[in-house]
Amino acid sequence: MSFTGSYITNKGLFQEFLVMVGKMVHSRLVRQVEYLKVENQILRSKVGKRVSLTQAERLRLVKFGLPLGGDIKRLINIVNYSTFRRWVNGKRCDKPVDERGRPKTAQEVRELVVRMARENKWGYTRILGELKKLRIHSLSRNTIKNILREHGVLPATKREDTWDKFVKRHFKTLWACDFFTKTVWTMMGPKTFHVLFFIHVYTRKVHIAGFTKHPTKQWVSKKVKTMSFLFDDDKKKLLIRDRDNKYPKEFDELLAKHNVKVRKIPYRSPNLNPYAEGWVGTVKRECLDHFIVFGERHFNLD
Repeated sequence: MSFTGSYITNKGLFQEFLVMVGKMVHSRLVRQVEYLKVENQILRSKVGKRVSLTQAERLRLVKFGLPLGGDIKRLINIVNYSTFRRWVNGKRCDKPVDERGRPKTAQEVRELVVRMARENKWGYTRILGELKKLRIHSLSRNTIKNILREHGVLPATKREDTWDKFVKRHFKTLWACDFFTKTVWTMMGPKTFHVLFFIHVYTRKVHIAGFTKHPTKQWVSKKVKTMSFLFDDDKKKLLIRDRDNKYPKEFDELLAKHNVKVRKIPYRSPNLNPYAEGWVGTVKRECLDHFIVFGERHFNLD
């Protein structure tokens, strides 16, 4: 009995000894790992943000990183954890190194971009918008720029004519019109009122045609007739406006009778009507945004 008791006691002491040694080794390994992590981070900061890996190197990372389980999240820093998971799932792990980056644009799309630029004299932004209408969403503005550069097509600002040159050429006889909105509190609750205005670009004089809750085509036609006195002289004039559906066909026809040629700007291009857009921003910032309008009478701009 004494021998058995002594054996059990010695066994317990031996187990405690092993646990103590294990803790010492584990603590030492943790400190080593922490040091290696710091050293690795410093080295990464010196070589740049991206490290190119071969297929064999990716497979090695997967081989030694997969057994770590969730611990790999706090250890890996050569790539993102999501990238590592894609490698584990077999995605992109066999991708050759020389195929990095965005896929090359299809030849037919490249030809379409060049054709749009040459036949219509469009800029990068306009071409991007037209491609989206054709459900081509894979290109960016910079990609379009690079495609045109490869084919020797100059930027729109350096081609035969530009919108900026057009505006400067007709500066003294140029008009612009647009709508802006303001919320008006009525007895029936808040209502949105639409205001139609004309601005002479050279003098910056603004003429308010009127405002309404329902800017129908009939209302717009009526208001443009009341503003026809602005164009009574015999000089040829130009008026730029957007392609809002609120402008009826009669709008352009009536102005044509007063020697005014209407030039419509492309869709989603407010920067091509900067004088009207700029005035709207000014009148809102310096006036309309500072008070609440109660009723039509309060909002009367006459």
